[in-house]
Amino acid sequence: MTEFLTKERARKIGVVFGGSGLVGGTMVNFYKQRRPGLAEILAPSSKKVSLGNCVDIRNYLMSIRPDFIINAGITNIDAGSQLTFEVNYVGAINIARAAAGLKIPYIFFSSAATLPEGNNLREENQVEISASLSNYAKSKLMAEKTLAYMHQHEGLDYSCIRLSIVYGRHDHKIQGFHRLLFSVADESMPCLFTTRGARHSYSNVRKLPYLVQHMLENRAEFSGRTLHFVDPQPVELADLILTIRNQLHLKRPKKIFVPYALAKTGKNSVRVILRLLTRLGMKATLPPELMFLGAFYRTQTLSCRRLAESSFVDPFPEETVYSRLPVILRYYLQRWSQQNLITSFDDRFHFDDTVKHNFQHNPQALLDSIHGDATAPFKEQDGPLPYESDWRE
Repeated sequence: MTEFLTKERARKIGVVFGGSGLVGGTMVNFYKQRRPGLAEILAPSSKKVSLGNCVDIRNYLMSIRPDFIINAGITNIDAGSQLTFEVNYVGAINIARAAAGLKIPYIFFSSAATLPEGNNLREENQVEISASLSNYAKSKLMAEKTLAYMHQHEGLDYSCIRLSIVYGRHDHKIQGFHRLLFSVADESMPCLFTTRGARHSYSNVRKLPYLVQHMLENRAEFSGRTLHFVDPQPVELADLILTIRNQLHLKRPKKIFVPYALAKTGKNSVRVILRLLTRLGMKATLPPELMFLGAFYRTQTLSCRRLAESSFVDPFPEETVYSRLPVILRYYLQRWSQQNLITSFDDRFHFDDTVKHNFQHNPQALLDSIHGDATAPFKEQDGPLPYESDWRE
């Protein structure tokens, strides 16, 4: 077992895999913005270290010799079986082998996809491995079981954090919870594709780095353990969708519950239409989240009792997905408006119309203006740029 604060090194070095995603990116920015003196964080890209390549992982970690490793790297949830197996499972295990060899802590992020449906599920309530599981669920479940085996037989010092539906800012892909936001904001959800009373747990990504750091500092308590990281109160999906709709002052989706059989038939019909369009030279795909369509109609809530009984103290106990909605909505609506993905909310944001007009109609004047007063070298005493405070909120 390792102790995070006992090694003699002026500054700890940590490696984060999956640093470009929502969870990994939040971890990287926590150490760079909120705790800049605590550890030097390295987040190698997949071009530098492929999680599907054992040699890449071994050579990189053995040369860096970090003090801890955080693995948030995954494939797309609809990736093929070989890629999913190589990255989500083999990659996770090869990282664990390096961590065991270096005798350092390994923080692994898993998913509620490894659990069945039901209420108040405990950490030990894993589903059975079967061929019918999705590639994503199968790979995560196999990784959980092998890491537990390595802890028992190979002395691996690891902790597994199991997440449910993750919400937060700075997700640069439209996926998961933010796909739901986009569908409501884009008014592409006419009705409710769920059933009354279907509830789920949600994970606040803003709190996550505090738990990881606490785990690193208290290895005796957390080594070899799996913990659910979710808000204490589960949320009814229909109520959340309607709350988003109301906060955006929209008329859709209507409070009409679409039966699962009808939703599944509609999904299959659209898939056939998209295949026909492909033959005409037009490429389109269904959102990968639709592979979990059945989960929209079934309750899955996770117990956070084990976490509550630990020494970890919630840094923002009052925060829920509802309390964070205004901040999250503003962030993503502004981002999507700037990307021209959604134009309905442009009037809600105060863009610099002068710069926008000059960029569109008089770029030379804008260029001359920038050359006149915005090209001087930065100086150390200038302080942080304004946008850097965005991650601290």
